Amino acid sequence: MPALRHAETAFAFPLTPVRPARAPMRWGIAMGGLSAALLLLGCGAGDAPAGAAAAGGRPPPQVGVVTVALGDVGLVTELPGRLEASRVAQVRARATGILQKRLFREGSDVKAGQALFAIDPAPYVAAQQTANAQLARAQANLSQAAALAERYQPLVDANAISQQEYANAVAAHKQAQADVAAGNAAVQTASINLNYASVTAPISGRIGRALVTEGALVSQTEATPLAVVQQINPMYVNFTQSADEVMKLRRAMEAGQFKRASGAEAASVRVLLEDGSEYAHPGKLLFSDLTVDASTGQVTLRAEVPNPKGELLPGLYVRVQLEQAQVGNAITLPQQAVTRTQQGDKVMLVDAQGKISPRMVKIGAARNQQWVVLEGLKAGDQVMVDGFQKLQMMPPGAPVKAVPWQAPGSAPAPAASAATAPASAARP
Repeated sequence: MPALRHAETAFAFPLTPVRPARAPMRWGIAMGGLSAALLLLGCGAGDAPAGAAAAGGRPPPQVGVVTVALGDVGLVTELPGRLEASRVAQVRARATGILQKRLFREGSDVKAGQALFAIDPAPYVAAQQTANAQLARAQANLSQAAALAERYQPLVDANAISQQEYANAVAAHKQAQADVAAGNAAVQTASINLNYASVTAPISGRIGRALVTEGALVSQTEATPLAVVQQINPMYVNFTQSADEVMKLRRAMEAGQFKRASGAEAASVRVLLEDGSEYAHPGKLLFSDLTVDASTGQVTLRAEVPNPKGELLPGLYVRVQLEQAQVGNAITLPQQAVTRTQQGDKVMLVDAQGKISPRMVKIGAARNQQWVVLEGLKAGDQVMVDGFQKLQMMPPGAPVKAVPWQAPGSAPAPAASAATAPASAARP
């Protein structure tokens, strides 16, 4: 029993001091946590005004603007068109015979008078020789008839022969002269037919593929087509414009709203290719048709476009930008600066204090990805072009900082119809 008590005492002794030791540890931890919370609370309360001040002191966001300036702006109308060779000539057979040889390379440039095909000339050589022989016979008969009439002249004066015989001699002389003239014409015809055996280019231009091959029988009576020569420098572009637009444009120019572009009818004509790129050489308007197509209400127009390198091909569909008139004291803006709605067209103006205000405008035609503004703006207005997404994160009435807008991939432009702000405004 003493041993058991001693064991109980040994086990009980370490348990009794442990319990009072845990309570102070928990109390210390709790006090430490409370102190840290109070410290954080105090720090947060002290930092709140500083954070608010920092937020209130942020610089206003930057937005891109353009400064409006007045100027003459051409009214450009974009219309669909189709290219056409300025001259087209069909090469046809003018002699009947077997085609012996092709004398050109398909798709090459040929000159007027250049030999293209050779037709068997043997029948025409024989015909020419026959005509020459008949001419020689007629010339011999003419010499005999002329001598006979010359001998009969003194005899009829001496009443040695009758007047009838002399008249017959004179008639035979004149008939021989006619036979010689007919012989000359026959020789000339035979020579022409022989020349037709060599088919030549009627105009200078680019020749296409051969429509017949060697050994084919071509005919003069059927005028067998052999090839086509097209002159592609310059090129014609044919396009149509609504008759209503033409009449409105004429009335506006008569009223003084628009002024006529350089030239009698219109200014330059630009051609846009199928890939959207602009052709390097501008053209000129040749004429506009005098009649309106009854089925479409369109007026046909034709322009001439240089094609020195042969880049344009006949039959190609293009877009034509035609400048027919100019607007004086007009304004142009990038298209992204204008918001088009059912209520009207709207832009955002930025004043000298950085305040933003909307403005309704009247938009005319488009030119080079810009709108022509007819009403609603004046010179010196700053129109917002980009940075619209920043307005959604700003409180109403918050100011912004206007900076000159620059089109992507281009250098800053000077003040013009829709120029950026002056260079001095961009300097810090």
